[in-house]
Amino acid sequence: MIRLDDLQVFIRAADLGSLSAAARLLDLSPAVASAALKRLEAEVGAQLLARSTRSLRLTLAGERYLEHARAALDALAAGGRALAQDRQALAGSLSLSMPSDLGRNVLRPWVDDFLARHPGLSLQLRVSDRVADLYRQPVDVALRYGVPEDSSLVALPLAPDNKRVLCASPDYLARHGAPDAPPALRERECLRLVLGEAVHERWSFERGGERQTVAVSGRWMSDDGEIVRRWAGEGRGIAYKSGLDVLADLRAGRLLPLLEGYETEAAPLYLVTPHRLMLSPAVTALREHLQTCLARYLAEP
Repeated sequence: MIRLDDLQVFIRAADLGSLSAAARLLDLSPAVASAALKRLEAEVGAQLLARSTRSLRLTLAGERYLEHARAALDALAAGGRALAQDRQALAGSLSLSMPSDLGRNVLRPWVDDFLARHPGLSLQLRVSDRVADLYRQPVDVALRYGVPEDSSLVALPLAPDNKRVLCASPDYLARHGAPDAPPALRERECLRLVLGEAVHERWSFERGGERQTVAVSGRWMSDDGEIVRRWAGEGRGIAYKSGLDVLADLRAGRLLPLLEGYETEAAPLYLVTPHRLMLSPAVTALREHLQTCLARYLAEP
């Protein structure tokens, strides 16, 4: 079995060009350092350093092995640092803003689990589809769909490949049938979401390099994404929602996807902060936790 101390002797001797210098640096006697090198060479079955009374140089095998030896020690050091960071308890307060539907029904249990793992943290949770002003409101981090228009914000991807899904309930489709192309949506009851001060009522689709944007209408409109999803599940119309929002309903058959032959609008999910100074250990740990949860959620059957 290769000893870590033997790797250290080999790497230092190669760097310094001297086995005795490596021994002094590592606080070893020359005899112990020499024995370590011989032991390592016996383990790998090759001479790593060509030694004489006046010089020491890497052999061809030594040159090839040196980079692997460095990588092994670097990996072990990185693992130690990671464990040390894990042992450092996260503490303080965190203000988090997230979209209503995704926040209430998907993200909240994951955030609860994160807090349970870090009892020194306290959380203020803001759930709304209105875009939080990260400079004027007391919000440390926001989860948002879409790339922020403000280029000064730091946006880190959580679900970069997420897209919208056009969907309706089986009951609605039994009564009205499924649209066969985007223009048919003009004649349907479409459930519209108010984003900020704008109504999302121009729905875009693409197929074969051709982009089609349809102006939709309907009697049902809300500034809360969860309400729009619930309306769709109740058979009130057709929704164009983030895939993450409706994934559970699609898997359960409560909603059915429409126009599957078309590419839908991108809806990437980002973790957004005002600047990199806000990327505290707590925010970084939260992002890693959410990434793990999202990957597991998307991989479920």
